[in-house]
Amino acid sequence: MDPTEAELISAARNGNPASFEPLVAKYQGRVFATARRYARRESEVEDIVQEVFIKAFQKLNGFRGEAPFEHWLMRLAVRTCYDFLRGHQRNRETAFTELSEPESDWLDRFVVEPDSASEDADAARQLVDKVLSRLSPAARLVIMLLEIEEKSVKEIAQITGWSVPLVKVRAFRARAEMKKILTKMTKDKYM
Repeated sequence: MDPTEAELISAARNGNPASFEPLVAKYQGRVFATARRYARRESEVEDIVQEVFIKAFQKLNGFRGEAPFEHWLMRLAVRTCYDFLRGHQRNRETAFTELSEPESDWLDRFVVEPDSASEDADAARQLVDKVLSRLSPAARLVIMLLEIEEKSVKEIAQITGWSVPLVKVRAFRARAEMKKILTKMTKDKYM
């Protein structure tokens, strides 16, 4: 009979690091999926995942068991991704000429007829990825959680440790930042 998560956590807390391995095996797919939303290169994703599990093992005594281990671990994963974004923020300016032809065509159609531009979802997705990559770390995190992962404001507050009003303010600012980026991309295209 396989040990429960609680038994594995207890054994790891009591000095048996091998008992943490089944937890890593169970949740690594989910942690990898989360990290891929925030980092581009696979080597960065691997570094984030490794850091998440190292932190989880080191902070295991802080896990109180009030919520499922998976929730605690995923909250730690999102915070680690946020730390990664802040630590690796660099000038992410993308010239409009760096857009691929499908992205540029989609943006052209969107400017002329916003309602009919939904035909090429792949180009739109690529454009959204470029816009997200240019956002500040806090803006990118809140947009990813709110709009892409469809988390509620309360859930985001719990995950990030921010207050509910702060999440709302950051979401508002993030949307404004996205609009500014898109406006600049459009101006660069036509000027």
